[in-house]
Amino acid sequence: MLNRFFFFITLLYSSTTSVAQIKAEEKIFPLGIIRQLHSVELNENRTLNIYLPEGYNNDSSYPVIYLLDGSADEDFIHVAGLVQFYTFPWVNVLPNSIVVGVANVDRRRDFTFPTTIEKDKMDFPTTGGSEKFIRFLEKELQLYINSSFKTNGHNMLIGQSLGGLLATEVLLKKPDLFSQYVIVSPSLWWDKESLLKTKLTSFKRKTTVYIAVGKEGKIMEDDAKALHELLKVKGSNLSLKFDFIGNKMHGNIFHQAVANAFEFLGEVK
Repeated sequence: MLNRFFFFITLLYSSTTSVAQIKAEEKIFPLGIIRQLHSVELNENRTLNIYLPEGYNNDSSYPVIYLLDGSADEDFIHVAGLVQFYTFPWVNVLPNSIVVGVANVDRRRDFTFPTTIEKDKMDFPTTGGSEKFIRFLEKELQLYINSSFKTNGHNMLIGQSLGGLLATEVLLKKPDLFSQYVIVSPSLWWDKESLLKTKLTSFKRKTTVYIAVGKEGKIMEDDAKALHELLKVKGSNLSLKFDFIGNKMHGNIFHQAVANAFEFLGEVK
């Protein structure tokens, strides 16, 4: 018994000594950079998470992917990973791209237009600020990114759920603000689906739109299909795809939908 005890102590000491002798240098693993941008339109500072492609330099210019719900604990990290994957030379679906994740402050405020539904006004009193947020995107954020980084004028907007509602509002009211739209599970039920009654303007620039919805209930599914049908009549200068992802639901569709969107965008580039 005593021999077993000394054997255990010797083994423990040996293991501890071996671990102590291992030296590792610790460094920060960078995924991107964080900037603070003060918005006059919103009267607040906004956090931007920015991914720069491998080999980024000022001698080249890059398209920009603007990601709503772009906080580190939301969608920025996994979407930046998808962008990296699809820009690998052996994949070659997307061009090297900058990703700008716009971190949220109050997404219900920023992503919704005023509603006529009294219950929604009472339940969500801060809603209805999308007009200001769209001005922030147009007059402040894009201007800042274009002046701070080497961009080439091609830009994409990605949004899901209420973010998809905001992306749809931009698409229908200011379609030339972005050249590519990825709209996933848009909350078009907002204000009794009034956004779907918007009178469309023509697309002055070549625009690509990807719309996806999963197994998310009749209202969400029908509204996404209705958006697709609405856009089909504006075929000139528009490349359009509707994607029903029947094995996904609202909570897990986004990653798959963005991957599918990138594949589609790669086909029409």
